[in-house]
Amino acid sequence: MTGPVIAICGTTGVGKSKLGIELALRLSQLQKHETPGHKWRGARIINADSMQVYTGMDVITNKVPREERMGVEHLLMDFKHPGEQYVVGQWVRDAIQAIQETHSRNEIPIVVGGTSYWIQHLLFPNRLSNDDVINLQPGQSSVHPRSPILEGRISHLPLHLLELFTSLPEQPPSAVSHPDDALLLHQLLQTLDEPVAARWHWKDTRKVLRNLQIIKEQGRMPSEIISEQANIALLPRYRTLCFWLYAEPSVLNPRLDDRVDDMIKSGLLEEIRELYKITCSSTALDTYLGAAPEPDERVTDYTLGIYQCIGYKEFREFLTGPGASQATFAEAIEQVKHSTRKYAKRQVSWLRNKLLPVIQSVPAESQLMASLYLLDATVLGDAWPLNVFQPAQTIMNAFLNERELPDPVTLSPLAQTMLVTVNKPVNPTAVLEARRKMVCPICTTNTSKPVMIEEGREWKVHQKTRSHRRLSAKLNRREHRVAPGDGVMQTRDEESESSFVRDTS
Repeated sequence: MTGPVIAICGTTGVGKSKLGIELALRLSQLQKHETPGHKWRGARIINADSMQVYTGMDVITNKVPREERMGVEHLLMDFKHPGEQYVVGQWVRDAIQAIQETHSRNEIPIVVGGTSYWIQHLLFPNRLSNDDVINLQPGQSSVHPRSPILEGRISHLPLHLLELFTSLPEQPPSAVSHPDDALLLHQLLQTLDEPVAARWHWKDTRKVLRNLQIIKEQGRMPSEIISEQANIALLPRYRTLCFWLYAEPSVLNPRLDDRVDDMIKSGLLEEIRELYKITCSSTALDTYLGAAPEPDERVTDYTLGIYQCIGYKEFREFLTGPGASQATFAEAIEQVKHSTRKYAKRQVSWLRNKLLPVIQSVPAESQLMASLYLLDATVLGDAWPLNVFQPAQTIMNAFLNERELPDPVTLSPLAQTMLVTVNKPVNPTAVLEARRKMVCPICTTNTSKPVMIEEGREWKVHQKTRSHRRLSAKLNRREHRVAPGDGVMQTRDEESESSFVRDTS
């Protein structure tokens, strides 16, 4: 039987690493004292934070200092160069290997991190579109023959799109500096695989390019792969115990603000300066730190690698502006705080709307079970043992000894509120359909840069925005103008209706 895995997830600033270390130490103590029924020698922590895989940059990525790791081994941390790209498929492969090695040592793997997307794909296989080709590098061709449908669509590509497909760029173009290239890339995906293209905004060039690479690598359209995945039962890869550390936003947000201030004191500026040197020579930050600036006009893709890290993008204006000042420095700090709070909100959204429904969908009769428990990390300090560590330790012991586990909603009032069953699709095809985007014909004033909005709730919100209502009112006034010379009222109802195009990005 597959060995057990413990996963600890949650937002930034709730103590995930602290709990992981404490549970690992507890397992070591149980082994040392030869506790009856305990067969595990200890534990190793497997990092599941997409930014902490990079060497250095300890402050900006919020790594636990080595002296605070208490001798607990941390894997998949500090092993990638900051300029290197490292994606989910690569991490899943490396994490599987680390788990196998940990089990072979009779130790428990504890997966800890805030990149819940990674954790979900580790725990639940057969949902990555490139699972079987994760060793291929971008640009390599697949040994798989093309599917008949794909072969037909490629044969009907216009020459300029065929040339693009034959020679896909190694890096995604910037939608800011090269919008025409971004739109052309999206047009190619739309022509080859409309359902998948409808999932992505044309500005999300990294996702668009990756789907085109999958087509070349696997010889199939991503929508064909997704359709196959929809017929595969969603079962966990391991017998899994998940802890979700959660803090009420009203308490968490001020805590995150304070942590940003602490990061500044701990050397955040120096780390950003070093990171910036990877792509730039000298910057406005050098002026602030006592060196002479030099101009640099490179465009950084903030969706790649460590450049996604909160702090780097927010200090861009301070680093590259005409002059560094205390005002731009203070503004950058406020932007970092704002981005950190937004990121925490997105982390909760993913856990509640993605991971939780998947875990709750596992059939009770499944040989490999998966359970998720919410631990209340709203109040730290003296409340930590009672609210977090002690319940986690009790549940972990029952899990490892294969005893009956408590009902997750009975753990706390907060758990009862947050763990209510959410009606979110887990079937890949349903998820794809639920995330379609459409072009707003009213707000698209420049057809070379279409305004794309996700269908459903986001579209309803968009219709109420000031800019949409203003442009809509302007259009209505035009529709009721009298056509010069014939006195006939002009109308664009049919034109507007027909131009309401579904996007395929």
